[in-house]
Amino acid sequence: MRALTLRSGLEYCEQYPTTAPVDGEAIVRVIQAGICDTDLQLVQGYMGFQGVPGHEFVGIVQEAPHHPDLVGKRVVGEINVACRVCPVCQAGRPTHCPRRTTLGIDHRDGAFADFLSLPGENLYPLPDEITNDQAVFTEPLAAACQILEQVPIDPTDRVLVIGDGKLGLLCAQVLHRTRCSLTVLGRHPDKLQILVARGIHTSRDPASLSPGFDIVVEATGTADGFALARECVRPRGTIVLKSTYHGQTAVDMTALVVHEITVVGSRCGPFPAAIALLRENAIDVQSLIHKRFPIEQGTEAFAHAATKGVLKVLLEMT
Repeated sequence: MRALTLRSGLEYCEQYPTTAPVDGEAIVRVIQAGICDTDLQLVQGYMGFQGVPGHEFVGIVQEAPHHPDLVGKRVVGEINVACRVCPVCQAGRPTHCPRRTTLGIDHRDGAFADFLSLPGENLYPLPDEITNDQAVFTEPLAAACQILEQVPIDPTDRVLVIGDGKLGLLCAQVLHRTRCSLTVLGRHPDKLQILVARGIHTSRDPASLSPGFDIVVEATGTADGFALARECVRPRGTIVLKSTYHGQTAVDMTALVVHEITVVGSRCGPFPAAIALLRENAIDVQSLIHKRFPIEQGTEAFAHAATKGVLKVLLEMT
């Protein structure tokens, strides 16, 4: 099958071994997949991953020995594959299973190929109302929805999102639905305009922000972003870390202790909630799509996705 592979570098392969069913897992023919910042970090050596990257996808189930009802269905899929039997899984925390593999990130070939393999229980059939373009955003939108699973947000709360990248824009739209007093801080007028069009208050000037936010969502994954979050959050407030950090980040732990700040790591999230929002057209994802490439031009697609200011780049398999 055709695939983008990551070994010593990113390469396009015309004859990559076709995915074979493992332990009754389903085989999905990939229609479309999105390049995210994690994929760009993998190319730079993050996680030491080798194989086929990619985890944001929409596809059609070709085989599903244990879930025959899924065959022929258009699906998206949760990326963490847990063992389901260890104490962590039995305690209801499968995304933190110590034996888990992660699609296109950790010990499992991913979505930048004609086919991928996932357990049937990881797959979610899509309603006809959701387009393929929308479906590709299910995984990152679920990650944005995870904030509401972890932190209660009331209409009276002052909330700040730092970062106007793909994830920051999705987080802002999800949080806006709580009717909280929301501000999004970013650097790019064209990206912030996507939120302004939806009635969300934005700013490009950190100095214009009044400190004392109840909740700050840090979506830049940078040391400067974390430092700013610390400056903006009120005593006994909450900082939500929504992006992974490349390398080591210096943190003033004393300030966190003295001001009794709660720091919440936030990763993958609920697919049903994301699918429901997409079905309602409650979230604008179409504006986040910057360009499309066929998989044969995958290396060019990655180069474009790494260009400053670019939002979502899609790879199309068909």
